[in-house]
Amino acid sequence: MIRIVCFALAVLISAPAMAEVADVYDFDTMAQQQRYQNLTAELRCPKCQNQNIADSNSPIAADMREEVYRMMKDGASDEAIVESLVARFGEFVRYKPEFESRTILLWATPAIAVLVGLLVVVGVVRRSRRAGTDAPALSEEEKARADRMLAGQHQDTPS
Repeated sequence: MIRIVCFALAVLISAPAMAEVADVYDFDTMAQQQRYQNLTAELRCPKCQNQNIADSNSPIAADMREEVYRMMKDGASDEAIVESLVARFGEFVRYKPEFESRTILLWATPAIAVLVGLLVVVGVVRRSRRAGTDAPALSEEEKARADRMLAGQHQDTPS
């Protein structure tokens, strides 16, 4: 019983140490706070792969959140903030990369995949139709053999 009490006490004492520290930023208006939340939600953490910087606990995401806050306080526009982070970390930090010559393959890949899939399906259907019409007829010997096989099956099966 003493062990259980000691274990529970240790867990309760260590809980604050395991608690996550949330970023606390002061905003003048709710619009600024909403703008901050929108910006941090649309930027991807370079370390966490598929997590935005608002949800990520990595140190790089914390630095990015701090940079967004600092730039907002300095009066930078949303585009300037995003471009600054893209210049620093690369196009990867955008969840929605812009359409340009460097990203054309990224945007065109789904359409290309669908087109190739349709071409494969059309080719298979055409080939199967041609193969069905070009099938040679059975010779008399093959027909007789098939008949014997079918007749043997009917004899072997119990009624």
